[in-house]
Amino acid sequence: MPAYHSIFLQDTDVRLIAKFPLSPLRTRTRGPAYTLPALPPNTTPPETSPDPDHESYDPLDEILALYRANTFFRNFEIKGPADRLLIYGILCVGELLGRVPKTGGQREGEKALINAALEQFAIPGDAGFPLNQAFEAPRDRQDAEVLR
Repeated sequence: MPAYHSIFLQDTDVRLIAKFPLSPLRTRTRGPAYTLPALPPNTTPPETSPDPDHESYDPLDEILALYRANTFFRNFEIKGPADRLLIYGILCVGELLGRVPKTGGQREGEKALINAALEQFAIPGDAGFPLNQAFEAPRDRQDAEVLR
């Protein structure tokens, strides 16, 4: 059984920085990525993702949906930038799950994840970046800041 590839592979009009796609996201936070429309109220519970056919389905929904299935594959053929984002996202989810304390409540888990988000992290081209063979270094400092 082959690994699951991203459904966003056909999106060719996405800006790339260091072979990393700046895909649209469903968010209220400003940033360099295009913002998808929010889900209409009362369509799905907030803890679930929309269907892949929905206009608000974003790469983060896909990463969370495919995390368990793709984690067990040792080899993964990269077919495009969206697959690179999927691999990086799965790696990040695994890292974040490892930081959540096994004992404690929801508040402690949220605190651990917020602290992880505020830490300085490696980007493609940095020595500590785990997937340097799949990405390339940003062209300049501005591209590096956009990735951060």
